[in-house]
Amino acid sequence: MGEPRPPEGGVTTATPTHTTPGAGGLGLGSATALIIGNVVGTGIFLLPASLAAFGTVSILAMGVVTLGAIAMAVVFGKLGERIPAGGGPYAYARDAFGEFAGFWNAWSFWLTAWIGNAAIAVAWVGYVQYFAQQVFGLDWTGTPAAVLIGLVGIWIPALVNLMGARNMALFQLVTTILKFAPLMFVGVVGLFFVQAANFGPFNATDGNWVGAISMAGAVALFIYSGVESVSIAAEKIKDPERNIGRASVIGVLACAVLYMLSTVAVMGTVPHAALVGSTAPFADALNNMFGGSAGGILMAACAIISGIGALNGWTMLVAEMPLAAARDGMFPPLFGKVSRRGVPANGILAGTILTSAMLLIGYTSENAFNTIVLLASFTTVIPYFFSAAAQIFWLATGARAVEGRRLARDSVIAAVALLFAFWMAYGSGAQAVLGGTLMLLVGVPVYIWVKSKRGEYGPRF
Repeated sequence: MGEPRPPEGGVTTATPTHTTPGAGGLGLGSATALIIGNVVGTGIFLLPASLAAFGTVSILAMGVVTLGAIAMAVVFGKLGERIPAGGGPYAYARDAFGEFAGFWNAWSFWLTAWIGNAAIAVAWVGYVQYFAQQVFGLDWTGTPAAVLIGLVGIWIPALVNLMGARNMALFQLVTTILKFAPLMFVGVVGLFFVQAANFGPFNATDGNWVGAISMAGAVALFIYSGVESVSIAAEKIKDPERNIGRASVIGVLACAVLYMLSTVAVMGTVPHAALVGSTAPFADALNNMFGGSAGGILMAACAIISGIGALNGWTMLVAEMPLAAARDGMFPPLFGKVSRRGVPANGILAGTILTSAMLLIGYTSENAFNTIVLLASFTTVIPYFFSAAAQIFWLATGARAVEGRRLARDSVIAAVALLFAFWMAYGSGAQAVLGGTLMLLVGVPVYIWVKSKRGEYGPRF
């Protein structure tokens, strides 16, 4: 990319150095598991009900989103090959477009993390309510009860993280199995119980099918959040030039098979009218498949455990990303401090408080999950857009000779990823775009404040 140049009238600073590529211990298998573990969260447990509101056009939307996610995975692999540094999209945007673009991508990822946690909590609440009703006969329905349950689910992982628990490998493995196995079971076995009459209309919205597919695609995009995981952990990946791209694509394809099979199975086994209002669609699907409530109760228990595991992992990310950015002078110094237990307590508390606020705001809308997910989808695609743009920028400026056929192929894939990100931003809807843009703009004065505290003027390259 050329030598770093000092900004005119500004302060000359060195470009951050990167650690040796491939110095970590994650091979292809471990890297793929990282992708799958981060992508498959609790949102999928509520997704069929959310998509049913758009009609069966949402299945087509999932297919389109999957193609876009694969294109993004390939782009992350190419960028990771060039810049095998931690930070993923943050590092790519900063390398191509300078410090402010890097900051804005870091800010957008931070927004996505704590907003997304609120969506995970909403999905988790539905299964807690179902389990309490079926096992203990407790009626915990209604907004006040849902908010209280959601806050409990948000703050338990926060307390675990504040305690400084280090060895979470076994716990995360168990929760991953408990969410992946039942989803795949429903996806495969459920196909034998599908009835065409259950699917409902092609377009269940008041608008045209093009708008419906865009909105459904934006909702579906949330379940692919995490496709960038390996690129963020690039410094820990063995042979990153090969394994970042391969792990990203393999992981996305595995998740796509799981998502498509399970969503079709649930839509085909639960009548459309019942599915739209369901708070535990996979539990309802199992009950319709085998009768009784035992299968649904088991699915609800798996979803509850999975939700706590997902919230625990993402609560850590809510704090770890600002910690890294603060140490690089890109976030307020408060986020760069660690407690005596060695955890970024300020980041954990700030993220959890904001997640709690987002949960409360979400429950003021008619569909809390969709409202929060659409907002999180918009903030997600901003770094995706900049990453695809960084790849196109690098290819177009001819930073190094690229063989003609490979240049054409990489350019087409990057263009598809860029258009995909743009489409998903549009598909998030006017409310999400407005809210997300305002939240992104809040980062500008934060950037100014951070720069002034460091006594800097002008960009650092």
